[in-house]
Amino acid sequence: MSEIGKLVLIIGPSGVGKSVILQALKARHPELHFPKSATTRVQRKGEGNDLYYFVSDEEFDALIEENKLLEWAVVHGTERYGTLVDEIIPFIEEGKVVVREVDVQGFDSIHSHSSFRGEDAPYQLETIFILPENKEQLVERIRKRAPMANEELERRIASMEQELTYAELCDHQVVNCEGKLEGAVDKIEKILL
Repeated sequence: MSEIGKLVLIIGPSGVGKSVILQALKARHPELHFPKSATTRVQRKGEGNDLYYFVSDEEFDALIEENKLLEWAVVHGTERYGTLVDEIIPFIEEGKVVVREVDVQGFDSIHSHSSFRGEDAPYQLETIFILPENKEQLVERIRKRAPMANEELERRIASMEQELTYAELCDHQVVNCEGKLEGAVDKIEKILL
């Protein structure tokens, strides 16, 4: 029997360093599978096809209709993003570890999905929450990312507070300390492998 694969969800508040951690994992472990998402947003200038399948609204509707998405959500008002079944399940069945970054909506949907929930679930799911050293550090990172109005900053901080409540729902918590990215990546690597 071949090795059993699993889906690992990486979740954490905005600005905690999820994408940098994922880039480091990709560089260290080409054998892991990092699935692409389907999105209705417009492809940005200079952006490749390595992270997303860019689809029309009609194509996205068809993916929903045909049950080809594990989960999907509307992000930033109108754009839709979804996790494609074909980017996850076949790879788990091949015995691969599939690593997927999700927001809290994606976490809720996949965590409660029949493929991963309960003792009879056919596939294994593991969840990792990336925590900041402290909240102040996170607020500072959000502030530095882009100038924004106070209302927007307040909204992001409220969202961050809500996202942090998910840490206890995850199987593992890893703190991404300022200037110690390698340490966080090492800890996640141990969980994945």
